[in-house]
Amino acid sequence: MDNDSAARIVSALRSWVGTVPSGSRLPSTRELVSQFGASPVTVQKALRQLTGQGLVETRPGVGTFTRPARPARPADFGWQTAALGAPRTRAGALSSTQRAAAPDAIQLHSGYPARELLPERLVRAAITRAARTDAATTRSPVGGLPELQAWFASQVADSTPPGSTPPSPRDALVTAGSQSGLSSIFRALVGPGQPLLIESPTYWGAILAARQAGVVVVPVPSGPTGPDPDDVERAFVLTGARAFYAQPNFANPTGAQWSPATGLALLDIVKARHAFLVEDDWAHDLGIDADPTPLIGHDRDGHVIYLRSLTKSVSPALRVAAVIARGPARDRILADRGAETMYVSGLLQTAALDVVTQPGWNTHLRAMRHQLRARRDLLVQSLHDGAPDVHLHQIPPGGLNLWARLPDGTDVRHLVRECEARGLVVAPGTEWFPAEPAGPYIRLNYSGEDPGRFSEVGPLLAQAMSVAP
Repeated sequence: MDNDSAARIVSALRSWVGTVPSGSRLPSTRELVSQFGASPVTVQKALRQLTGQGLVETRPGVGTFTRPARPARPADFGWQTAALGAPRTRAGALSSTQRAAAPDAIQLHSGYPARELLPERLVRAAITRAARTDAATTRSPVGGLPELQAWFASQVADSTPPGSTPPSPRDALVTAGSQSGLSSIFRALVGPGQPLLIESPTYWGAILAARQAGVVVVPVPSGPTGPDPDDVERAFVLTGARAFYAQPNFANPTGAQWSPATGLALLDIVKARHAFLVEDDWAHDLGIDADPTPLIGHDRDGHVIYLRSLTKSVSPALRVAAVIARGPARDRILADRGAETMYVSGLLQTAALDVVTQPGWNTHLRAMRHQLRARRDLLVQSLHDGAPDVHLHQIPPGGLNLWARLPDGTDVRHLVRECEARGLVVAPGTEWFPAEPAGPYIRLNYSGEDPGRFSEVGPLLAQAMSVAP
């Protein structure tokens, strides 16, 4: 209620500021309390927001005034064109998953779960407790807090078959989200101008990180049970690559999970080629009809570089992940992390560790599984009933997304615009292909806000598809 009242006051004062001369004095806090029927705390919150927006300024002991207008000469950035030259990568434009959308739209483009799917109570309590510890005022080790390193290592140890040696806590390097981990892996283990095998389609952020690192991306087609081992073997032979990036469990965007036979066959190929498998276990906590089976548990000699993030299951505000690597590879990644970011905030690490070690964490994961299943099935049913021309290769056993194949000849970008005009925001599938798209696809995130409106998705999509470009 206080947030709503503050927003109402901000809106009213913004309109008033636009009608008075610059430097005009605002009513006092007491007058605003009386005028809007709000508490002094709410009024002060609204004034802080206006100050942050640069519309008003406070003069201690005098009052609050509209900021004087400062006429400015238009900036000339033309010189930067010659100084920067042509861009080396396609980076610069935001991904479609990062763009803002109208508040009343059905938003299926984001890569993050809705707020009600997250352990909000656990997170808030953990942040409060962390703020009272030394983590609030001290730096953490480059590799991460030892307790959090141990937790990440123990998670892998739980899936390690008998007879295999699980990684030690020292092997787990804490990173500020999986994206920074990927960047370090590609820089440290592959290097500029060197080939990297990568599933197609796959996570757009991995494609971006590889290109930013100057790595040459080599796509390998992947289906509902993973890539064909023969295709991977052939790509290693032709390119001489020394690394293969993949998501064996609940891949983004397809939701595919490798079969156990495929995983072990691919691991054997990687070992025979003296190469690395970069295993991105981004959806470890997002299983629905299946559980993840990390391949690192079957690796003894450091061929698997394992990456796991807590961003999707704990909170986007706690960007904490870990890279697990052994041998010299671990040391090179650590050196890159130290040069890039020095260390990850100890406050965030402490809060994340607090959340995942609470008794309520496993309860949250069980509830999240049920909620994701219900949302996924609602969206699948909506497509089945309202947009029968849209094809799903599989019902994903985990993750957050449906990977929808559109009819041949569909102009995907035109379709996305038509959907948005009807209040439905989806992500064009082109971003998940390292090379040319294998067909017209869109990605639909079923973990978004307001699943009660999922029944509208199929009919809206069908309407948009009926409008020829």
